[in-house]
Amino acid sequence: MAITAKDVQALRQSTGVGMMDAKRALEASEGDFEAATQWLRVQGLASAAKRADRVAGEGAVAVVRDGSAAAIVELRCETDFVAKSDAFVALADEMATQVAAHGEAALDEFRDRLEQMLTSLKENISVGRVVRLTAGPDELIETYLHQQSGRGVNAVAVVVAGSTSEAVHELAVHIAFARPQYVTRDEVPADLVAAERATVEEISRHEGKPEAALPKIVEGRLNAWFKDRVLLEQSYVRDEKMSVEQFLHGASVRAFAQVVVGA
Repeated sequence: MAITAKDVQALRQSTGVGMMDAKRALEASEGDFEAATQWLRVQGLASAAKRADRVAGEGAVAVVRDGSAAAIVELRCETDFVAKSDAFVALADEMATQVAAHGEAALDEFRDRLEQMLTSLKENISVGRVVRLTAGPDELIETYLHQQSGRGVNAVAVVVAGSTSEAVHELAVHIAFARPQYVTRDEVPADLVAAERATVEEISRHEGKPEAALPKIVEGRLNAWFKDRVLLEQSYVRDEKMSVEQFLHGASVRAFAQVVVGA
């Protein structure tokens, strides 16, 4: 059948591809619109496979709270230009909304749209880290999103018992900027602690510290190492004279998650 300019334009608007790609797809599919769309998807996937080894170091993160649940979704791409685009940011937001409401399995419904975006943008685009937290009856869940150039780059969700919404939100802000890895030092893997202890002991000996003073010096340096990584032991960002544990006034941090673009 004859392929008209109107057919080409309709396929372009539907798939976001260029004019020549749309025309080739229609020609290869003998004018069948659905077959042409599928042809473009296949071609897009083939191109994406060639790009899979290119680093998708850019992207956007979205965080959404839905009642007692919150979700963070990272959408990765190659360039800052794509990461800041309205369509890319909107897709990340929609994904996070669905994960918060229905769980990670909800991402399956976005496969076609991701493939379409691969075809139209010709970049290595993929879903990165996905996290969903839920709060119990006696717990609060709050989120924070740090944005740059109109897209989220640093997302946090945190669950706390025995506190207020305002305090838990402030804790989420602290996490965003202090970037802890654990809630308490008991969560730090024992092999990491042992390796760090051996390292600081070796450093102290190399510096010529007295052997009798080594245990105290090593313990002090290890405490500083914990303080960098353990949430409750960090200095609170808005008042460094107090620790996060002191800021919480007895509240209990049940869980937190942080996703930073490119980290």
